Amino acid sequence: MSVKIRKRAGSWWVFIDHHGRRKAKRVGSREAAERVRRIIEARLALGDTGVLNQEPRQTFKQYGTRWLEVHARAHCKISTSERYEQVLRLNLYPRFGNTAIDAITRNQIRDFFSELCTSKKCGLGTLKNILATLRAVLSHAFEAELIASNPAVRLGRFVFRDVRKREADFLTRGEVESFLTAVRVHRPDRYALFLTAVRTGLRVGELLALHWDDIQFAEDEDDSNRFILVRHNYTHGHFTTPKNHKTRRVDMSKELRRILLERRDAAMLKMFERGEGNLLPLVFPSETGGPLDGVNVYHRDLLPCLQAAGLRRVTFHALRHSYASLLIQAGANLAYVKEQLGHSSIQVTVDTYGHLIPGANISWSDQLDMPAVKSSRATTSQQSATQAQPAVKERTMNESQLIEIVGGPARIRTLDQRIMSPLL
Repeated sequence: MSVKIRKRAGSWWVFIDHHGRRKAKRVGSREAAERVRRIIEARLALGDTGVLNQEPRQTFKQYGTRWLEVHARAHCKISTSERYEQVLRLNLYPRFGNTAIDAITRNQIRDFFSELCTSKKCGLGTLKNILATLRAVLSHAFEAELIASNPAVRLGRFVFRDVRKREADFLTRGEVESFLTAVRVHRPDRYALFLTAVRTGLRVGELLALHWDDIQFAEDEDDSNRFILVRHNYTHGHFTTPKNHKTRRVDMSKELRRILLERRDAAMLKMFERGEGNLLPLVFPSETGGPLDGVNVYHRDLLPCLQAAGLRRVTFHALRHSYASLLIQAGANLAYVKEQLGHSSIQVTVDTYGHLIPGANISWSDQLDMPAVKSSRATTSQQSATQAQPAVKERTMNESQLIEIVGGPARIRTLDQRIMSPLL
């Protein structure tokens, strides 16, 4: 029989092991844990094993289903909760569904992700989504005192270490011009939408939810106070907030300002001809006035225009990457790119687009190819440019004087306090 107390993740736990029967219970403070330990030891010594009686253990699937309904669907966006449900159903339930929630170990999770990495069926983004979902469910179970610790915490550095990250796909400046030319010819009614995509880097849901009230046109094109305020998103048939609930301001180029003004004037003229007084709020509405369908825009507009331009097949998100890459090639720093794209941290921007930064200091590497003679001459010329310093007169003393001064009574170890630096 053993009853022990341990501190895990900032909380004190009482662990009971009595003839192969185990139980763990979280207690508030160390003093309370000590009192509970003494009481349990006394009861077990008297043969009272009622403390070991446990409620029926929940499986991971049972708890995950309840967590999805009570927590995820109530506190997360619809797109987030649907992604959780998909990951649980396709990836986690087949592996851990019948396992008790408190029996899942860290080694089991590491073995699971090792198999996923070896099979190469999942990309880095999918692996991160699976781990995030598993970690969220187990974290909620930990708060509910069903498990002593979360075995999925800080596993990313182990499971993602050997996974190759997929680089962002983007179009070059020439490819963007060819694509926009094809759009103007084959899908002229979508030209403003695709120009906005490659000039602002808005996500597809942010484009579909863009309102006229979100655009600041300024007084004229020379006024720098022209921007788009990104504060809406449209996904899974619902309007919501942008990613991470973060509103951002994106600068608008002169050409984009002119095209959007033309689109607004044309829309206002059409409303006037129909006898309707109010302009539709959406910048890119469907024929019925509601938001466009992103899947239809991709298959019916984007892909045919890419094919007409003789370009490879890319995703809609590649237009966002193209905007960021063109900004960097134009000389924009990563901090500005991060604010325009609305990344949660500069690390995301560096990881995604850091390889696109041109090497501005390559001359330093070229100097390594210089012969040793030139290097020595350069060193000599640098030394000659420095003014000669006055030589410090050396003081000589014999061995007996050195023994007498150093370490003697009422003395200090520094022989001459004036000798602190050659410059002094």
